[in-house]
Amino acid sequence: MWNYVELKHEGGIAIVHLNRPDKHNSLTTPMLLELIACGEYLKSDHKIRAVIVTGNGPSFCSGMDLKAVMAGGRLARFLSFLPLWKPTMNRYQKVSMVWRTLSVPVIAAIHGNCFGAGLQIALGADIRVATPNSKLSIMESNWGLVPDMGGTVLLRELLPKDQAMELTFSGRVLGAHEAKELGLITHVAESPLDAARQLCKEFETQSPDAIAAGKRLLVSAWSASNSSSLRLERLWQRRIIGRPNQAIAVKRRLGDPQQNYLNRSW
Repeated sequence: MWNYVELKHEGGIAIVHLNRPDKHNSLTTPMLLELIACGEYLKSDHKIRAVIVTGNGPSFCSGMDLKAVMAGGRLARFLSFLPLWKPTMNRYQKVSMVWRTLSVPVIAAIHGNCFGAGLQIALGADIRVATPNSKLSIMESNWGLVPDMGGTVLLRELLPKDQAMELTFSGRVLGAHEAKELGLITHVAESPLDAARQLCKEFETQSPDAIAAGKRLLVSAWSASNSSSLRLERLWQRRIIGRPNQAIAVKRRLGDPQQNYLNRSW
């Protein structure tokens, strides 16, 4: 379907592979657009229960391929920079933020280098699992830039401002255990893909409507005011209470494991 993104299905799990392994999955504009298209495609698939984003080859994603951008000539550079003048979310931001709009859990399985744009894509996932030897960095300052792919929205939910500033100013490369201690990643595992699969199996035992509503609730309410967060709790509870999947969850909880959840209906 795409040249730089592979999409595979394992039952109800969709696995998205960044597929530019010879370049450590560094992002070009075509690859970025394919990732966005893949995320949009998965939004409409009501049969999937979870998504895993990972990379083929030695790294998850080593960042934007700025060398490719600069080598494309003056017109290519102009077209690459033009979205920065868009008054709403641009494609560079959407490649990270699109994963938050899916109604299923999204897990980033990280290995090798996860720098700059790659880290911001990983931050767009709901959960991050990394190998012990993974290396992560907010690396934009090394190129004289700032994180501009949703990083400010995503980092503020995970790090105190002073820590985010220190990592942004320094461009320091972190190991996986240090990144976990700070809160950038969720788990460290020898095989992030297998660990992500295991998490997906846990999620599949729950109502898909409850998972979807829980994700929408937490994404919307996390940085909202108390009154807005409480309003959102009421809203999403109304959306799922009494629906078929909630009734199935009650029956399963009361000892009837033969009850099977329906596909998400919204």
